[in-house]
Amino acid sequence: MKLTFLGAAGEVTGSCLRVDHEHGAFLVDCGLFQGGREADRKNRSALDFELRGIDFVLLTHAHLDHSGLLPRLVALGYRGRIFATTATVDLLGVMLMDSAHIQEKEAEWALRDTRSRKAARRAEVAPLYTVEQARTSLGRLVATDYDAWIEPGAGVRCRFRDAGHILGSAIIEIDVGERGHTRRLVASGDIGQPMRPVLRDPVRIAHADYLCVESTYGNRAHRSFAATCDELVLALRRTLEVDGGNVIIPAFAVGRTQEVLFVLADLVRAGRIGRLDVVVDSPMASAVTALTVRHADLWDDETRALYAWAEANPGRFRVRFVQDVEESMALNAVKGGLVVISASGMCDAGRIKHHLRYNLGRRECAVVIAGFQAAGTLGRRLVDGAHQVTLFGERIPVRARIHTIGGLSAHADQPALLDWLRGFGEAPRRTFVVHGEATAAAAFVEAVERELGWSGVEAAQAGVPVVLK
Repeated sequence: MKLTFLGAAGEVTGSCLRVDHEHGAFLVDCGLFQGGREADRKNRSALDFELRGIDFVLLTHAHLDHSGLLPRLVALGYRGRIFATTATVDLLGVMLMDSAHIQEKEAEWALRDTRSRKAARRAEVAPLYTVEQARTSLGRLVATDYDAWIEPGAGVRCRFRDAGHILGSAIIEIDVGERGHTRRLVASGDIGQPMRPVLRDPVRIAHADYLCVESTYGNRAHRSFAATCDELVLALRRTLEVDGGNVIIPAFAVGRTQEVLFVLADLVRAGRIGRLDVVVDSPMASAVTALTVRHADLWDDETRALYAWAEANPGRFRVRFVQDVEESMALNAVKGGLVVISASGMCDAGRIKHHLRYNLGRRECAVVIAGFQAAGTLGRRLVDGAHQVTLFGERIPVRARIHTIGGLSAHADQPALLDWLRGFGEAPRRTFVVHGEATAAAAFVEAVERELGWSGVEAAQAGVPVVLK
């Protein structure tokens, strides 16, 4: 068996693992590279190999850094099946279509800017894939139940286990048969932080011969959930009740938006904050929230109880989902009293950029950063203390207060990741640390060796095949 890490090695986006074995080859995830100047180049060259040699794809979850190149994979000639949990399949029906729409619009805008250039350069701004190509890729999806063993291809069987990261997220156990022996490869996908709202905790895995484990927060511990709520309460009270401004929360449409809604509702229910007016300004987040309600069987008990309370007390916690552009634009005229949750979570695209444009320069406002911000993104620059940023060609001073509240992360921190690894009965033969910036991955390798006494632990190297014996 041979592993090749085609993305998310030394970085947190572009997840894609190629597995070659004596019966064929398959992929685990097929994600977009995001953030930084090199992302577009990486996305256009990411699938530069013979796709007919790939038998099937296993998908850990719906976030675009794990799924966002699936339409391009199919457009370039892949004809196999793509296996994912039922909830993930439902989410992709929203997310891939939205991603394709954005790809088309950004290409259209870029072409307008290149009209004076040579026509040959216009190919550089063609969309990665179109809406129609995204729709075609959805036809390759096969929905799979949690915990059920399936045989996606010759010599391989696998099952999806609940990762507790976002709706439908999975850890995948993969048994590969070669030369009369079976070896188990476990791909963690993204592991959720335990004891967090909405979803159940990640399932512990008992055995792996080879393990690929994420390390997004492999070098740090999150602030406690209680401390996170305390800081959020202070930000809300000062901004809404004292200064009279707006609270802007960039949030990923899948997972983070729904968790933030839970936390805000719970603060109101507990009497820690008064009545809240919340606007979710993201068509995709609205659609995903509706899907989350449909999949209430995946919630934890506390979330079911809070949802029942919110339904019974609509006057105390008001949530409005904004769809059309005109309604979104009208929000920019509201100077105070709103909590606006909008995508994208890293502030690099979508409606959040407009809300930042109209609120970042106002001292009475606050921006709450509630998720990981990759290097090169606008969100990362805000977290790092930028004094001004450029939005739509305009220099905007950063006068609003920036609150980075890491305790709301959907990714496990270092202590939680180590605790999850303790669920293995014995150390895997080899462990590959993926999905973390280089410093985080290196720190996590050291932590696993030091805290668990494991050997054979290494940070994955992009594009370098690893032969497993």
